Amino acid sequence: MKIACIGGGAAGLYFAISMKLRNPGHDITVIERNPPSNTFGWGVVFSDATIQNLRDNDPETAEEILDSFAHWDDIDVHFKGTTVTSGGHGFCGIARSRLLNILQRRAAALDIEVIFKTEVKSLESYLGYDLVVATDGINSQVRETYAEKFRPSVEVRKNRFIWLGTKHKFNAFTFMFVETKHGWVWAHAYRFDSDTCTFIVEMSEETWEALRLGDMPLSQGIELCENLFAEHLEGDKLLNDAPHPSDEAWRKFPAISCAHWSFDNVVLMGDAAHTAHFSIGSGTKLAFEDAISLADLITEKDELQAAFEVYEDERRLEVIKLQSAARNSTEWFEDLPRYTALDPIQFAYSLLTRSQRVSHENLRLRDKDWLEGVEFWFAERATGEKGQAAVPPMFTPYRLRDMELANRIVVSPMATYSASDGEPNDFHLVHLGARAQGGAGLIFTEMTCVSPEGRITPGCTGMYLDSHASAWKRIVDFTHAAGAAKICLQLGHSGAKGSTKIGWEGMDEPLEEGGWELIAPSPIAWSPANATPREMTRDDMELVKSQFMRALALGEQAGFDMVELHFAHGYLLSAFITPLSNRREDNYGGSLENRMRFPLEILAEVRERWDKPFSVRISATDWVKGGIEVADAVAIARVLKSAGVDIVNVSAGQTSTEAQPIYGRMFQTPFAERIRMETGIPTIAVGNIFEADHVNSILAAGRADLCALARPHLANPNWTLHAAAELRYDGVAWPNPYLTGKEQLEHLTERAQQMAQMI
Repeated sequence: MKIACIGGGAAGLYFAISMKLRNPGHDITVIERNPPSNTFGWGVVFSDATIQNLRDNDPETAEEILDSFAHWDDIDVHFKGTTVTSGGHGFCGIARSRLLNILQRRAAALDIEVIFKTEVKSLESYLGYDLVVATDGINSQVRETYAEKFRPSVEVRKNRFIWLGTKHKFNAFTFMFVETKHGWVWAHAYRFDSDTCTFIVEMSEETWEALRLGDMPLSQGIELCENLFAEHLEGDKLLNDAPHPSDEAWRKFPAISCAHWSFDNVVLMGDAAHTAHFSIGSGTKLAFEDAISLADLITEKDELQAAFEVYEDERRLEVIKLQSAARNSTEWFEDLPRYTALDPIQFAYSLLTRSQRVSHENLRLRDKDWLEGVEFWFAERATGEKGQAAVPPMFTPYRLRDMELANRIVVSPMATYSASDGEPNDFHLVHLGARAQGGAGLIFTEMTCVSPEGRITPGCTGMYLDSHASAWKRIVDFTHAAGAAKICLQLGHSGAKGSTKIGWEGMDEPLEEGGWELIAPSPIAWSPANATPREMTRDDMELVKSQFMRALALGEQAGFDMVELHFAHGYLLSAFITPLSNRREDNYGGSLENRMRFPLEILAEVRERWDKPFSVRISATDWVKGGIEVADAVAIARVLKSAGVDIVNVSAGQTSTEAQPIYGRMFQTPFAERIRMETGIPTIAVGNIFEADHVNSILAAGRADLCALARPHLANPNWTLHAAAELRYDGVAWPNPYLTGKEQLEHLTERAQQMAQMI
C-alpha cells in the first residue's frame, strides 16, 4: 500500500511506524511543514495505561521512550499559602522534541521517507496514493481545505494561556494559584527531563486584559509571570521556545470535533480530528491510540472504507469520553473564582476530581492516607467536633433547621402511579417504608398533587382530602418507626401536563376518557397530542394558592418532617417560570421577576405557615434555545434563598418536548454545584448518580450538600446499606430483624474485594 502521512508530528510518525511493523512492504511517506528540530511545546505527559499500549504495539520504541521519561507520583497544589500534596498518581513526562527524535529515528530505521519543510494545502499531488492520513495537527490545513467533507466544529475556550518552560526542578505535578488585584493567575508545571519543566500560565480573558499582557512585548509578559510566581520559581527564569510573535503567544484553546473523520481514501488522525484540553494532558495519548487502532483495522479489513467506519466508531467513543472529561476540566479552570472560597484541602480535592475521571475511591487507591485526611476534615466540618473518625462523606450527618439527617443520601421523588383517587395505599407504605429501612437519610414522596385536577395521571397521589392525610400519616409513622430516616412531602400541580395516562401505559399521552380541564399560565399544549390548557385567571391563581395551603396543613397533620414545592419539569409552577410556556402580558409574564411572581406568592405563604425545613425543586435549564439557562437558575436560586428556602433540589429539563439534554454520569451535578458556589444556598444534586463513589466525590468536592438517587433505589431499596458494606463502613443502622443479613453481606463483600485484588 502506498501511504502519505500529511504531518510529521507524533501522530503521523507513529502511524507510519505502526503500519510498517504490520507490513514492511508498505511504501510510506511522511510530509512535515517544519524542519526536523522545530517543534512547539515542552513536555508530553503519559499515563501508565498509555505506556502499556505503546509496549504492546512497538516494544522497541516504547523502551526508548521509557528510558527518556521523568517519573513522578505526587501532585502539589499551592493555594493561599498552603501546599496540599497527594500521591500515587503515576505520571511520566518526556520532552516533545526528544519524543519526535525517537520517532524520527525509528521511522528512518524502518525505511519510512520523511520529507521536511514542505507544507501541504491540497491533496492533488497525492491522488495517486492508496491512503492519505491527515495528521497535520490542531491547525490542520487538510481539515480546513476539505471542511465540507469533515464538517469540523471549533469551540474556542475562554481562558488565555502561554506554554513556557523553566529549569526550576518541580518534583511533582505542580499547580500554583496566585491572586492579583486583577484576578487569579495560575500555572501547570511538570518535569519532563532531568533539569527542565513545562510551565503553562493560564488566566481568564478579563485578567489577561487587565494585566495588559496583549499590549506588552512578549519578553516583558514573561517577566511579569516570573514575578507573579517568584515564590515558586525561587529565582529561576521562565523560558520560551516558540518562534511566534507576541500576539500569538497568549492563546485560547480550540476544542475541535468533526462530524466525519474520512472521505474517499483520506482520513483524519490526532489533533486534526479532535482536541482535548491541555489540562488533562491527553492529546498525544489520543494520537498514539488513533494510530494503533487505524493500523490494526487497515491490516484486518479487506476494504479501506470498512476500516475507516470501524475506526471512527471505535475511536469516536473514546474521544467523546476524553473530550467530556476535558470539558469538565476546562470549565473548572474557567470558573476558578467559584472555588476560591474553599478550604485549601477541599480546593485541592475539587481540582483533582474536576474531570470526573478521578473519583473518591480512585484517590483512596492512589493515596489512602491523604484521602482519609480529607474525610477527617469533612467529618469535622459536618459535625462541628474535632477528632472525628475518617468517615465516607455520604455517611456524615446534615442539618436543615432543627432536622438532622443521619446521612447525605436522599431517595428522590419517583412517580409510581399507584394511588386511587389521590389516596396512597399499601403499595406506598411498602414502597416508601422499605426505602426508609434501607438506610437513606431522607425519603421524598412522589409529586403529591394539591387537587384532583392538579394530578398528572389518575394514579398520582394527592393531598386534598382528610383521608389523604390519614393515609399519609400511616406511612410517615412507619418511616419514623423504621429507623433514622426523615420524610419530605413534595407538593405540586400538573398544569398543562395533567390528565394523562399512567406512565407505563403511555408517558404524557392524554387520557382517552375520564380526563379533566387543564390550566396553565398560557394556552400552550404540552405537545400537539395533548389538550390545550385554559389560561389561568387571577381567580384561578387564588384557588390554586388555597389548594397548596390546604395541602400544607394536611401535610402538617400527617407529620411530615419537611416540605418541597415542585417548581420543575414543566408542571404548573415551572410553566410560569420558563418563557417557553409563559407568554402572559400581565404582571405574571415577561421578565423573570414577573414569571416568578405567582410561584413566589405560594412560596411566601408556605414559608409563613411552615417552620420546618423547606425545599424547592427547579429545572436549572430547559435545554432549549430561548428557555431557562443556568445563569437564570442562579438568579432564581438567589430569589429562593431570599424568600427563606432552606435547600434547592436541582434538576433540569422536562419543560419542553423540544429539549436536547446532554446525558452522562452525574450530568446535572454541575448545575447544583454552580448554584451552591455562586449563591451560598445548599443544594441537592440529582441525575444519573448511581454509585457511592459518585456521591462521595460530589460531597467531598463541595458540589452539593445532599445527593438524590431515583432509579438505584427502585432497583434496590437497601442501596445505602449495600453501599456501607462495600465501603466497609459500620456506622449505618440496620433494622434489628435484618442484622444477620448485614453480617453475611459484609462477609461476602469483603470476600469479593479480596478475590478482585488477586485477579
